[in-house]
Amino acid sequence: MESSSPSVPFPLLQAPVESTYRACTIPYRFPSDNPRKATPVEIQWIDLFLNSVPSFRQRAENDPTVPDAPAKAEKFAQRYTAMLEEMKKNPESNGGPPDCILLCRLRELVLRELGFRDIFKKVKDEENAKAMSLFEGVVQRNDEIEDDGKRAENLIRGILAGNIFDLGSAQLAEVFAKDGMSFLASCQNLVSRPWVIDDLDAFKNKWTKKSWEKAVIFVDNSGADVILGILPFARELLRRGTKVILAANDMPSINDVTYPELAEIINKLKDENGKLAGVDASELLVANSGNDLPVIDLSSVPPELAYLANDADLVILEGMGRAIETNLYAQMKCDSVKIGMVKHPEVAQFLGGRLYDCVFKFNEA
Repeated sequence: MESSSPSVPFPLLQAPVESTYRACTIPYRFPSDNPRKATPVEIQWIDLFLNSVPSFRQRAENDPTVPDAPAKAEKFAQRYTAMLEEMKKNPESNGGPPDCILLCRLRELVLRELGFRDIFKKVKDEENAKAMSLFEGVVQRNDEIEDDGKRAENLIRGILAGNIFDLGSAQLAEVFAKDGMSFLASCQNLVSRPWVIDDLDAFKNKWTKKSWEKAVIFVDNSGADVILGILPFARELLRRGTKVILAANDMPSINDVTYPELAEIINKLKDENGKLAGVDASELLVANSGNDLPVIDLSSVPPELAYLANDADLVILEGMGRAIETNLYAQMKCDSVKIGMVKHPEVAQFLGGRLYDCVFKFNEA
């Protein structure tokens, strides 16, 4: 689903989009702030992106697809660091004032200018293979839960546990490099409820009473996140008669799954009859979200996705970038869920929660 047409607003956003939708959740500055002086929040976030430079440089220097990768990785680190430092002195530099979309975009631009297309490819492939080998077992455990509400909760916990695999967070990249992540242990070790935003009971109540016609799910990371978190949930929706569209990135960014990668994963998991662990998957579609960042601005999506999503009655945004740092307060015309784990202290502070706290925001139409 390559798009050549100009992008359009996501059709399920409340209209008028220009006045009711703002992609970034956390305001880095207010109209009363001095435009030429970085605010404390801007500095805090610029520092967060500065802290992640070493782990990105390390991934880049080990990219086998780029000639002279170590020298170019060093150039990336210098160039991106210089941009961030300049923004601290003058927030209007480099297309500022900064927000989380701009800070992510600049990092991707510098990487791509130097020839780096997918510096997390190796780890994504490894994690996808590992997660695919566990898929059947995870699905089987869900199927054994007879109570509808309890099964829904187990599936949601699976999405949150899978969402821990995020190499955009400096702390998690470090933990991951040391000993990988165990999906089951993560499921059991989620912080206790109530979470910082916790509408799970209201969702379970709706789940037991209603089947949605069509759901659009904006997915996040490769590996356990999409394969052991999102796909078992999508499979359950299919089993309940819901059509499911999985919207994934157009281009690589951090360890986020792209739509060609996701289509390939699903093809590998299906049996010869096109079933996903025994469930008919003919109503499961993978779409291109048109996005190339770990955050998403829904005011511009490909017309093909808009067409597919137009009559959906459930929208799910998943992951810290898409559901918390952007779109947490996005208002939809239909039922919506924003789900993710809080993986930056700065986000925890803004929400008034704990690090590794969970967000499950459910709004009925």
